Amino acid sequence: MSAKTIVVGNFKGGVGKTKVAVMASWELSHEMNKKVLLIDMDPQANATTLIARSSGITEIPSSIFEGFEKGDLSDIVMSVNDNLDLIPAAVSFKNLPKFLYGRFKEDLDQVSYLNKLLEPLKDKYDYIFIDVPPTISDYSDNAMMAADYVLIILQAQELSLEGAETYISYLQFMIDEYDAYIQVAGVLPVLLRPGGRVDHATVERAKELFGDDNVFENYVKHLERLKAWDITGITYKDHHDKKAHQLFQDVVAEMLEKIEHFEGGEPASD
Repeated sequence: MSAKTIVVGNFKGGVGKTKVAVMASWELSHEMNKKVLLIDMDPQANATTLIARSSGITEIPSSIFEGFEKGDLSDIVMSVNDNLDLIPAAVSFKNLPKFLYGRFKEDLDQVSYLNKLLEPLKDKYDYIFIDVPPTISDYSDNAMMAADYVLIILQAQELSLEGAETYISYLQFMIDEYDAYIQVAGVLPVLLRPGGRVDHATVERAKELFGDDNVFENYVKHLERLKAWDITGITYKDHHDKKAHQLFQDVVAEMLEKIEHFEGGEPASD
């Protein structure tokens, strides 16, 4: 087994990127019995905070930056439960660009460092998700070079659509400049308002730009429970929780179908 590595991205902030990375990892590990590693590459560490809050983790002894400095991520991996592991981030990771420029002279070595560090870990997991800041940066470069797929998050508004277009252009740049081998797993619309005309018009434009088959049929709808989880952590208390979990399970199932189809296999079963 070698993990399929997926970076979750858009170059507009606040589109639900981190929530999707966390919930995809959560549902795959909790409900689908897959071994998953979630890598938080954002110095703001929002994915780390949500996972810790949801799992009762009160102390994070080290973070991804220490692993980068040591040249070994294995000691940084935290077990969340039997199927889910986390490589946490911290504010210290803001020093990544300075570290990379000091350690490596060649551009290719700078952008490929995460990929090198992940190689020893890939056989332990079915899926690896990478959450990155919404910027063209050393964080995104390293994530792109380490990933097999990118899941592009599209909030249903014009600026997010432009961010998604920029992301595709950036992906092509990485392929041309560094021979990155990465494919688009799909474009996932998030935070749609029920019946919102602008929202649905944006999704239709996305289908024109990226192709019907590349835009997810399952949307991450605007649910108050998802915002509540930022405060309470992920819970299983009532039917509102169940509805939110089912939404992400449907999204993950469709993502796996798209990946299976891309790799030439039969579509994944429900």
